[in-house]
Amino acid sequence: MEKILEIKNLNKNYGNFTAVKNMTFDVEKGKIVGLLGPNGSGKTTMIKTIMGLMSDYTGDVTITGITPGPEANKYISYLPDQAHVPRWLTVNQSINFFNDFYEDFDPKRAADMLDQMKIPRDKKLKALSRGMQEKVNLSLVMSRRAKLYILDEPIGAVDPASREFIIETILKNFNEEGAILISTHIIADIEPVLDKALFIREGELVLNDDADKIREEKGQSLDQLFREVFKNVH
Repeated sequence: MEKILEIKNLNKNYGNFTAVKNMTFDVEKGKIVGLLGPNGSGKTTMIKTIMGLMSDYTGDVTITGITPGPEANKYISYLPDQAHVPRWLTVNQSINFFNDFYEDFDPKRAADMLDQMKIPRDKKLKALSRGMQEKVNLSLVMSRRAKLYILDEPIGAVDPASREFIIETILKNFNEEGAILISTHIIADIEPVLDKALFIREGELVLNDDADKIREEKGQSLDQLFREVFKNVH
Protein backbone atom coordinates (compact mmCIF):
# COMPACT_ATOMS: atom_id res chain seq x y z
CA MET A 1 0.00 0.00 0.00
CA GLU A 2 1.26 3.48 -0.91
CA LYS A 3 2.46 5.49 2.07
CA ILE A 4 1.31 9.11 2.00
CA LEU A 5 3.12 10.11 5.20
CA GLU A 6 6.25 8.45 6.60
CA ILE A 7 7.91 9.37 9.87
CA LYS A 8 11.05 7.58 11.02
CA ASN A 9 12.94 8.07 14.28
CA LEU A 10 11.67 11.63 14.75
CA ASN A 11 13.06 13.56 17.71
CA LYS A 12 12.35 17.17 18.63
CA ASN A 13 13.71 19.01 21.67
CA TYR A 14 13.01 22.46 23.10
CA GLY A 15 16.21 23.04 25.03
CA ASN A 16 16.30 20.30 27.66
CA PHE A 17 12.65 19.37 27.09
CA THR A 18 11.90 16.47 24.73
CA ALA A 19 8.63 17.13 22.88
CA VAL A 20 8.84 14.13 20.51
CA LYS A 21 10.98 11.07 21.20
CA ASN A 22 11.99 8.51 18.57
CA MET A 23 8.63 8.60 16.77
CA THR A 24 8.08 6.17 13.87
CA PHE A 25 4.80 5.58 12.00
CA ASP A 26 3.22 5.91 8.57
CA VAL A 27 -0.15 6.82 7.07
CA GLU A 28 -1.24 4.79 4.03
CA LYS A 29 -3.37 5.88 1.10
CA GLY A 30 -7.11 5.66 1.73
CA LYS A 31 -6.73 5.40 5.50
CA ILE A 32 -8.07 7.57 8.32
CA VAL A 33 -5.62 7.65 11.21
CA GLY A 34 -6.22 9.06 14.68
CA LEU A 35 -3.38 10.95 16.40
CA LEU A 36 -4.71 10.58 19.92
CA GLY A 37 -3.36 12.06 23.12
CA PRO A 38 -4.07 14.63 25.84
CA ASN A 39 -2.91 18.24 25.64
CA GLY A 40 0.87 18.48 25.87
CA SER A 41 1.44 14.98 24.52
CA GLY A 42 3.31 16.12 21.39
CA LYS A 43 0.49 16.19 18.82
CA THR A 44 0.97 19.87 17.92
CA THR A 45 4.73 19.45 17.56
CA MET A 46 4.13 16.51 15.23
CA ILE A 47 1.77 18.54 13.05
CA LYS A 48 4.09 21.56 12.94
CA THR A 49 6.92 19.30 11.82
CA ILE A 50 4.84 17.71 9.06
CA MET A 51 3.76 21.19 7.92
CA GLY A 52 7.39 22.31 7.65
CA LEU A 53 7.07 24.83 10.48
CA MET A 54 9.97 23.23 12.33
CA SER A 55 13.31 22.35 10.79
CA ASP A 56 15.45 21.71 13.86
CA TYR A 57 14.52 18.04 14.36
CA THR A 58 16.31 14.75 13.81
CA GLY A 59 14.90 11.81 11.89
CA ASP A 60 13.06 11.57 8.58
CA VAL A 61 9.66 13.00 7.62
CA THR A 62 8.23 12.73 4.09
CA ILE A 63 4.87 13.51 2.50
CA THR A 64 4.46 11.59 -0.77
CA GLY A 65 8.24 11.16 -0.66
CA ILE A 66 8.92 14.90 -0.20
CA THR A 67 10.46 16.44 2.90
CA PRO A 68 8.33 19.06 4.73
CA GLY A 69 8.25 22.52 3.18
CA PRO A 70 6.50 24.54 0.46
CA GLU A 71 6.66 21.74 -2.15
CA ALA A 72 5.20 19.13 0.22
CA ASN A 73 2.53 21.57 1.44
CA LYS A 74 0.97 21.59 -2.03
CA TYR A 75 -0.27 18.08 -1.20
CA ILE A 76 -1.50 18.86 2.34
CA SER A 77 -4.90 20.28 3.28
CA TYR A 78 -4.64 21.48 6.86
CA LEU A 79 -7.37 22.39 9.33
CA PRO A 80 -5.71 24.04 12.35
CA ASP A 81 -7.38 24.18 15.76
CA GLN A 82 -7.61 27.98 15.41
CA ALA A 83 -9.43 29.93 12.71
CA HIS A 84 -7.21 30.33 9.64
CA VAL A 85 -9.52 32.21 7.27
CA PRO A 86 -9.88 36.01 7.75
CA ARG A 87 -13.05 36.52 9.79
CA TRP A 88 -13.98 39.73 8.00
CA LEU A 89 -14.65 37.79 4.78
CA THR A 90 -18.12 36.58 3.91
CA VAL A 91 -18.56 32.84 3.43
CA ASN A 92 -18.69 33.32 -0.36
CA GLN A 93 -15.53 35.43 -0.21
CA SER A 94 -13.79 32.72 1.79
CA ILE A 95 -14.61 30.25 -1.00
CA ASN A 96 -13.06 32.66 -3.52
CA PHE A 97 -10.07 33.09 -1.19
CA PHE A 98 -9.39 29.33 -1.23
CA ASN A 99 -10.06 29.12 -4.97
CA ASP A 100 -7.40 31.77 -5.63
CA PHE A 101 -4.90 30.17 -3.28
CA TYR A 102 -5.16 26.42 -4.04
CA GLU A 103 -5.05 24.85 -7.49
CA ASP A 104 -6.75 21.66 -6.26
CA PHE A 105 -9.71 23.46 -4.65
CA ASP A 106 -13.26 22.72 -5.86
CA PRO A 107 -15.47 25.76 -5.16
CA LYS A 108 -18.69 23.98 -6.18
CA ARG A 109 -18.03 21.20 -3.71
CA ALA A 110 -17.47 23.77 -0.94
CA ALA A 111 -20.65 25.68 -1.81
CA ASP A 112 -22.69 22.46 -1.90
CA MET A 113 -21.38 21.35 1.50
CA LEU A 114 -22.10 24.72 3.07
CA ASP A 115 -25.61 24.78 1.62
CA GLN A 116 -26.26 21.29 3.06
CA MET A 117 -25.16 22.62 6.45
CA LYS A 118 -27.48 25.62 5.98
CA ILE A 119 -24.63 28.10 6.38
CA PRO A 120 -25.65 31.56 5.06
CA ARG A 121 -23.02 32.31 2.42
CA ASP A 122 -23.68 36.07 2.35
CA LYS A 123 -22.72 36.55 6.02
CA LYS A 124 -19.28 37.41 7.34
CA LEU A 125 -17.50 34.67 9.27
CA LYS A 126 -17.29 36.86 12.39
CA ALA A 127 -21.10 37.08 12.40
CA LEU A 128 -21.42 33.28 12.63
CA SER A 129 -21.28 31.15 15.76
CA ARG A 130 -17.99 29.42 16.51
CA GLY A 131 -19.53 26.08 15.53
CA MET A 132 -20.64 27.48 12.16
CA GLN A 133 -17.17 28.95 11.59
CA GLU A 134 -15.70 25.49 12.25
CA LYS A 135 -18.06 24.02 9.66
CA VAL A 136 -16.99 26.64 7.09
CA ASN A 137 -13.30 25.97 7.73
CA LEU A 138 -13.80 22.20 7.52
CA SER A 139 -15.79 22.50 4.28
CA LEU A 140 -13.04 24.58 2.69
CA VAL A 141 -10.31 22.16 3.76
CA MET A 142 -12.23 19.07 2.59
CA SER A 143 -12.96 20.67 -0.79
CA ARG A 144 -9.36 20.30 -1.88
CA ARG A 145 -8.14 17.21 -3.74
CA ALA A 146 -5.22 16.77 -1.39
CA LYS A 147 -2.99 13.79 -0.67
CA LEU A 148 -2.88 14.35 3.08
CA TYR A 149 -5.63 15.97 5.13
CA ILE A 150 -4.51 17.03 8.61
CA LEU A 151 -7.45 17.87 10.87
CA ASP A 152 -6.54 19.32 14.27
CA GLU A 153 -9.49 18.93 16.68
CA PRO A 154 -12.11 19.12 13.89
CA ILE A 155 -15.10 18.67 16.22
CA GLY A 156 -13.78 20.43 19.30
CA ALA A 157 -15.98 23.52 18.89
CA VAL A 158 -18.99 21.78 17.37
CA ASP A 159 -22.04 20.83 19.45
CA PRO A 160 -22.61 17.09 19.89
CA ALA A 161 -25.68 17.14 17.63
CA SER A 162 -23.55 18.41 14.73
CA ARG A 163 -20.61 16.02 15.21
CA GLU A 164 -22.17 13.13 13.31
CA PHE A 165 -22.85 15.38 10.33
CA ILE A 166 -19.29 16.74 10.46
CA ILE A 167 -17.87 13.22 10.49
CA GLU A 168 -20.07 12.23 7.55
CA THR A 169 -18.78 15.31 5.71
CA ILE A 170 -15.20 14.19 6.30
CA LEU A 171 -15.93 10.67 5.06
CA LYS A 172 -17.83 11.73 1.96
CA ASN A 173 -15.45 14.39 0.77
CA PHE A 174 -11.87 13.31 1.28
CA ASN A 175 -9.84 12.27 -1.74
CA GLU A 176 -9.61 8.45 -1.69
CA GLU A 177 -6.20 8.75 -3.32
CA GLY A 178 -5.14 10.55 -0.16
CA ALA A 179 -5.29 9.95 3.59
CA ILE A 180 -6.49 11.70 6.73
CA LEU A 181 -4.63 12.33 9.98
CA ILE A 182 -7.04 13.46 12.73
CA SER A 183 -5.55 14.91 15.90
CA THR A 184 -8.05 14.86 18.75
CA HIS A 185 -8.75 14.05 22.38
CA ILE A 186 -12.48 13.50 21.70
CA ILE A 187 -12.32 9.82 20.87
CA ALA A 188 -15.88 8.46 21.13
CA ASP A 189 -17.31 10.43 18.20
CA ILE A 190 -14.29 9.96 15.92
CA GLU A 191 -13.61 6.30 16.75
CA PRO A 192 -16.07 4.71 14.26
CA VAL A 193 -14.27 6.21 11.24
CA LEU A 194 -10.69 5.42 12.29
CA ASP A 195 -8.75 2.72 10.46
CA LYS A 196 -5.71 3.11 12.69
CA ALA A 197 -4.97 4.62 16.10
CA LEU A 198 -1.79 6.26 17.38
CA PHE A 199 -1.68 6.91 21.14
CA ILE A 200 0.89 9.54 22.12
CA ARG A 201 1.99 10.23 25.68
CA GLU A 202 4.73 12.71 26.67
CA GLY A 203 6.15 12.71 23.16
CA GLU A 204 6.32 8.94 22.81
CA LEU A 205 4.20 6.57 20.75
CA VAL A 206 2.66 4.10 23.19
CA LEU A 207 0.27 2.40 20.75
CA ASN A 208 0.28 2.12 16.96
CA ASP A 209 -2.10 -0.41 15.39
CA ASP A 210 -5.24 -1.03 13.36
CA ALA A 211 -8.34 0.13 15.21
CA ASP A 212 -10.19 -3.17 14.80
CA LYS A 213 -7.17 -5.15 15.99
CA ILE A 214 -6.86 -2.99 19.10
CA ARG A 215 -10.52 -3.48 19.99
CA GLU A 216 -10.29 -7.24 19.41
CA GLU A 217 -7.08 -7.73 21.41
CA LYS A 218 -7.91 -5.34 24.26
CA GLY A 219 -11.62 -6.12 24.47
CA GLN A 220 -12.31 -2.40 24.76
CA SER A 221 -13.33 0.49 22.56
CA LEU A 222 -10.61 2.99 21.67
CA ASP A 223 -12.39 5.51 23.88
CA GLN A 224 -12.33 3.14 26.88
CA LEU A 225 -8.69 2.29 26.31
CA PHE A 226 -7.78 5.97 25.90
CA ARG A 227 -9.41 6.83 29.22
CA GLU A 228 -7.52 3.99 30.89
CA VAL A 229 -4.13 4.82 29.40
CA PHE A 230 -4.38 8.55 30.09
CA LYS A 231 -6.46 8.54 33.31
CA ASN A 232 -3.64 10.08 35.36
CA VAL A 233 -2.62 12.62 32.71
CA HIS A 234 -3.91 16.16 33.12
